Amino acid sequence: MTSASGVLSVGELARRIPVGRERFLLGIAGPPGAGKSTLAQRLRDELGVVAVVAPMDGYHLRNEVLRARGAVARKGEPDTFDAAGFVADLRLLRDTPLGVPVPWPLFDRAIDEPTPAGTIIRDERVVLVEGNYLLLTDAEAPGWAPVRGLLDECWYLDAPRPVLTERLLDRHTAGGRTPDEAHLKVTDSDLRNADLIATSRHRADHILSADGSGYRVR
Repeated sequence: MTSASGVLSVGELARRIPVGRERFLLGIAGPPGAGKSTLAQRLRDELGVVAVVAPMDGYHLRNEVLRARGAVARKGEPDTFDAAGFVADLRLLRDTPLGVPVPWPLFDRAIDEPTPAGTIIRDERVVLVEGNYLLLTDAEAPGWAPVRGLLDECWYLDAPRPVLTERLLDRHTAGGRTPDEAHLKVTDSDLRNADLIATSRHRADHILSADGSGYRVR
């Protein structure tokens, strides 16, 4: 049931996710800084052992590859990820029977690198796949188009631009950038990514926005 204010609690959102005999892949898309990781983890906590979070961040290309391509400053943009590897592993999740282990990479912010097989997905029947580029077409970013068809459902988490800007500045300064470096990264890369991602919003099954401790859904 939705509250009188029109805001759904995380528990109410979790009850919208089907938990059946087959694995269900729920995408959580949206711009950087929108709170996708937080929402995914809160849903996982509500669902318990039947669910696991599978972030897209583990498919960042390694820094040595980005340096060779002259792309370090653009890290986080669509072509700085292993989109083909991400798609292949999503297919593997769909095709692998429950109980058979599927390794999934994670991203370690402390070393700014992906860690192969950071988590192992086995019996979980709900996989919460969170990331920026889950709804893009090949015209918008080559290599990402197959993702949407591999997800059973995809939600888009939105947030106002000033909120994104503040969160991203805090993230980058906490990661060691100077305020000027953080500002450049946000304005020259992150917010451009956010504009690209926003063009894919209409492909989501539902659009969410945080409201207090809950979320509005449309």
